[in-house]
Amino acid sequence: MNKRLLAVPALGALLAFGAVGCGDDNSKQLESWATSVCGAAKDPIAQAQTALADSGQVKTGEAPADLQKRLSADIGRLAKTNQDIATAIDSAGAPKVDDGATLQKDTVAELNKAADGYLEVQKKLDALTNTDQAKFADGLRSVADQVQKLASLSTEAQAKLQRGELGAAMAKQDGCKPGAAAAAPTGGASGTPAAGATGSPAAGATPGATAPATDGASPAAVPSASQAAASTPAPSAS
Repeated sequence: MNKRLLAVPALGALLAFGAVGCGDDNSKQLESWATSVCGAAKDPIAQAQTALADSGQVKTGEAPADLQKRLSADIGRLAKTNQDIATAIDSAGAPKVDDGATLQKDTVAELNKAADGYLEVQKKLDALTNTDQAKFADGLRSVADQVQKLASLSTEAQAKLQRGELGAAMAKQDGCKPGAAAAAPTGGASGTPAAGATGSPAAGATPGATAPATDGASPAAVPSASQAAASTPAPSAS
């Protein structure tokens, strides 16, 4: 049976804000803003890293029902991390840059939209029939496609924060550095590079989290239905 992985762009943007070049003139106000956001986002970033790493694992012998439950938990966690990062940005106030209030408002709105989308995808995943191997495989493919779109929405939203002096200030903060994000498992996935992997957000691509920071993050994979069922005998009809 085909053991190909259905790849999903790394939602690294979700995981990290940094990685843009630092400018020489970072004001104390911007550094204070970046410290506030990155400090509050540190734990959500770590949780998202854990979810991404887990969603890319293919566990031999894992039953379809167990895979379904595991991926649902991962997607739910990604929804929560988007919400938490949005809250961190909202609580920090508008950054002292041109159109800072609009930038903050739009980023928060898009992250919350992505979070809501993940919750809808989680419901769809939970409702999949896992006793029919073919139908389950089709359902997982559909879920992976939606996750990819949400990752792009989230990454593009956060990429807006990675420009100019604001991006430089964020790049200095430990809480917003890519860190382990770049270690997201590729599991032999045949997918495309994570958005922002080239240092600037790919069109429509990731941002499951901030573009620049996620740059260089390797793609996370959601096991394809065929692989999911491949490790376990297909359930006999009752």
